[in-house]
Amino acid sequence: MVSHAVEESDSTQHQMIDIDDEENKIYDIEIERGDINNLCLWFHMLCCLFGFSSSKKIKDFEICVPIAYGTISFWLGKKATETQSHVWTVYVRGATNEDLGAVIKKVVFQLHPSFSNARRVVESPPFELTERGWGEFEIAISIFFHDDVCDKQLDLFHPLKLYSEVEHGPLSTKKPVIVESYDEIVFPNPSDKFLARVHDHPSVIVPRLPPTMNFPHAPLEDNKRGNKRGDTKDHPHVQWFNKFSEADELLKLAEARQQVQNHIVKLRRRMSMLDNI
Repeated sequence: MVSHAVEESDSTQHQMIDIDDEENKIYDIEIERGDINNLCLWFHMLCCLFGFSSSKKIKDFEICVPIAYGTISFWLGKKATETQSHVWTVYVRGATNEDLGAVIKKVVFQLHPSFSNARRVVESPPFELTERGWGEFEIAISIFFHDDVCDKQLDLFHPLKLYSEVEHGPLSTKKPVIVESYDEIVFPNPSDKFLARVHDHPSVIVPRLPPTMNFPHAPLEDNKRGNKRGDTKDHPHVQWFNKFSEADELLKLAEARQQVQNHIVKLRRRMSMLDNI
C-alpha cells in the first residue's frame, strides 16, 4: 500500500445474494454494496446466469475474476501548461497484475467530450490509455468479454483525480495521485470452453475441479499466448499500484463490523438514558 500521494477507495462491504432459478437451484453470488458500480456487477451476473449461449454450460459452478481499475496521474512540473498540467493513465488490470486477455475481449473508455475522439477502444491487453489534460472528470469504462465468457458488457465508472485529497503542499512530479477500485466479477455456469481456457490461469479463481473432468481442446492461439502477454507485472507504474488480497478484504470487513457494533452500543446507551429521564 503506497503511503504517499495515493488515494484509496473506501473499504467495501460484501453480502451474499441467493438467486433461485427455474429448477429451484440456488446460486450464491458475491457482490459489493455502496455505489452504482456494484449494481452494474450484480446486473452483469444476472445476465450471465440467465443469458443464452451455444456453448455447453457447467452447472452449479462459478468462475471469479478479480480486477482492479483506476487512474494514476503525474504533475508535469516545468513542462505543465494551462491546458496540459498532468499526464494520466486510466486502466483495467488483473488484481495481481496478471494478463486478463483470456477473459476480456476489449475495453472502451469514454472520456470527457472536450477530448478528440472521446470514445477510445483498447482491443488487446494491457487495457489502458494515457492522455494529458488539466481537468478532473468521470470516466465511463465498458468491459466486453469473449463470446464464450458472456455476451453482456460490464459498465463501470471511475473518477479521474489529478490532485490529492489526502496530502497538502507543493506538487511533485515524482509522487503520483492514484485512485483504484477492486471488484470481483463472478461468472456462474461458465461454458466448457471458457473453463478449459482459464482453469489454470493465475488471474482467475476456479474452485477445485474433479480429476475426472475433461476439457475441450483449447485453441492453439490461447495455448501460445500463456500468461505473459498483457500482464502489468513490469508496468512502469507497478510500484504505485495497490496490492489487493482476500486477507485485506476480510480485515476491512472485520473493521467495518466492529465500527457498526460500537455504534449500536452507543445508541443503546443513549436510549437507556432517555428512558430513565
